[in-house]
Amino acid sequence: MKDRKDEGLWAWRQAENNNHMIALQEGLPGAKGPAELAFFGSSAFRITSPAGVSIMIDPWRNHPAGGWDWYLYDFPKTEVDIAISTHAHFDHDGLHLVSANVILDRLVGTFAFADVTITGIADKHVSDSTHNAWNWANLTRSLTPMETLPPHNWRSFDNSLIIVETGGVRILHWGDNRPDPPEHVWEMIGPVDVALLPVDGSEHVLSYAQADAVAARLGAKIIVPHHYFIWDVLHRASTMQLPDAWVNGRPGSVWLDKGAVALDPATVAACDGVAWCFGDNVAFEKPTFADAAAHR
Repeated sequence: MKDRKDEGLWAWRQAENNNHMIALQEGLPGAKGPAELAFFGSSAFRITSPAGVSIMIDPWRNHPAGGWDWYLYDFPKTEVDIAISTHAHFDHDGLHLVSANVILDRLVGTFAFADVTITGIADKHVSDSTHNAWNWANLTRSLTPMETLPPHNWRSFDNSLIIVETGGVRILHWGDNRPDPPEHVWEMIGPVDVALLPVDGSEHVLSYAQADAVAARLGAKIIVPHHYFIWDVLHRASTMQLPDAWVNGRPGSVWLDKGAVALDPATVAACDGVAWCFGDNVAFEKPTFADAAAHR
């Protein structure tokens, strides 16, 4: 008989429970203060609401087929209330590595709980990467049977834009969405305070020009880059590069000095399209070199 111990979801093996969700649904404790945005490397962010609802978006993993690792170690053990994936690519869909009470995989529609409203808008992943240093989308089409071009693309080239509203701010996680969604998608997105956009030196997802155009169209107060290289998180084989040139090219850019930041509504409202970059700072303790080597 086939060994099934590692098949499917494994929440039944998690020692944690939903007591925090039960407490929150019984009534909010009148929590005040800003939401927190914490960076977990790659495209992973944790958003924590003023009431304490924690949301992890796009936890990463290495490719399940093996042979081409991007990450030096597994995603850090993390417990959150809600876990979300924007799309079915290994660097965004490690939901099984997070202990979560609720899983929203490629959400389309609206989920509301406590002081958080989460909206997923269905669109498409980038499929034109001619601007990228390695034109990975063309390589994918050349080397695999996968269809990447809409409307007949495979599931992994769908993408859900994720909007989280909490603490008086609207945060948009772009995932790996194409830069030119239809007009009705822009209308559904609406005003954005903080835009999490994939920007790196290889222009893997968005080119610099596309990132600028998306940021301008959104009218975002703050743009936070992600999907870039971090030397003690990612392998060079990931082909990711640093976001420095793009970040430093935007007036008023801020290099954050730790892996988490408060999103005070007044502070956010006072910004005007500035970049806030976490750089190499993440909100977890990175394994030592020996631990990372042992993982391999």
